Amino acid sequence: MRRILVVEDEPNLASGLEMNLSAEGYEVVIASDGISAMELFGQIEFDLAILDIMLPGMDGISLCREIRKTSHIPVIFLTARDGDKDKVQGLSVGGDDYITKPFNLEELLHRISSVFRRISWQGADEEKSDIIRFGDCMLNMQTFEASGPGGAVTLSRKEAQVVKYLYERRGQSVSRDSLLDGVWGYNAFPSTRTVDNFILRLRKVFEKDPAKPEIIKSIRGVGYKFDA
Repeated sequence: MRRILVVEDEPNLASGLEMNLSAEGYEVVIASDGISAMELFGQIEFDLAILDIMLPGMDGISLCREIRKTSHIPVIFLTARDGDKDKVQGLSVGGDDYITKPFNLEELLHRISSVFRRISWQGADEEKSDIIRFGDCMLNMQTFEASGPGGAVTLSRKEAQVVKYLYERRGQSVSRDSLLDGVWGYNAFPSTRTVDNFILRLRKVFEKDPAKPEIIKSIRGVGYKFDA
């Protein structure tokens, strides 16, 4: 049984989520603030976390950052913060999905199923090719450890998947919409700035000069091309 951590400070919404997710066969653990969520995270193994952003004690963005220090479990933000900047920030700190309130329960359940399904598919594929090498750069798709001119770092799951998606299409022009659909599973975000922010961070790891990229090149009016 999949175990889901729900971090929500509105009691009625939290209990509603617990009831509906339990009815779908998930084991649900509720936390009402970020600090107690981190305590639970250190005690219990979870398969997915659903985080509000506006939380007492520790906000959801900070909580996601803390989770990403030790875990690559999927994180879905479920929040009233609906600005493009909020969505980009949520994904940039390691979120796998971002849903705004008010939300449709069926959509949330579909998103959860999609996240688990994609991880299962990608995990099976990653077992066949753990290490991606290009030039002097390396990415381990099991641990998400990467190295390049920018040094050694641990990428988020989504950052690693962006690299893998581009690497498998090296030499081809890949649109931002294609990246969103291929890595996140659907074009759910109104701004392609999501992709641009991920590319900027990846260039700092893999490019000798991030301002003059030679590996992840920009294709004007299209998107990007992996040229390694």
